[in-house]
Amino acid sequence: MTLSLGDGLNQHVLYDAPPHPRATLVMLPGGSGDIGVQRDGDLRHDDNFVVRTRADWVARGYAVLIPDTIDHATLRGVRSSPEYGRLVEGLAAYARAHAPAPVFLVGTSQGTIAAMNGAAHARLGLIAGLVLTESVSVPGRRSTETVFDADPSGVRIPVLVVANRDDACNVAPPEMAPRIAAAMTRSPSVLVLSVSGGMQRSDRACGSLSPHGYYGIEQKVVGEIAGWLQTHGG
Repeated sequence: MTLSLGDGLNQHVLYDAPPHPRATLVMLPGGSGDIGVQRDGDLRHDDNFVVRTRADWVARGYAVLIPDTIDHATLRGVRSSPEYGRLVEGLAAYARAHAPAPVFLVGTSQGTIAAMNGAAHARLGLIAGLVLTESVSVPGRRSTETVFDADPSGVRIPVLVVANRDDACNVAPPEMAPRIAAAMTRSPSVLVLSVSGGMQRSDRACGSLSPHGYYGIEQKVVGEIAGWLQTHGG
């Protein structure tokens, strides 16, 4: 569907939900952010962790809302901007209005920048919690933007930071997870969850089908995240 988020912002999204969702997860993918949502709900690019696990989340009782890019534009370098923070807040507001259930932001890789930005600047009470998976915390060659550029000290909701000890992606080193957690000084609770494992199918360590994208351990990671969501109202 296409959402009108005000201020002239129109956003293509994929929305999928069970009959009575226990919560809505606004899923913010990594890479360029282009998932290629088609009119029939098919996707041109669905390798990203939060995209390829969408059916698993729905089966667990969660609605998922996944934004696409506009006209295939890349989101690299813009996810920490005030404009994109407002867009994420608009997505959360739509999710809250569409289903009477808590809303969580779930970002992976580059998408953690967008999730951090949205959580830091959304009005209080709109978002129930924030999940960051394999966060981009070191400037890269194609984008120098990291979660630290997205105002972590502005986050005032519970947070789960997931880090795979076997992630070899140079911009998302797992040893940075405690530093990311420590930067969210106003959050009432921040939990760092360490996982391990995964297979390498992508040709890059930062590819989606790799330990960076939890390839081969999706169910384990989804289960761990779901357990945290349930303790925070989801």
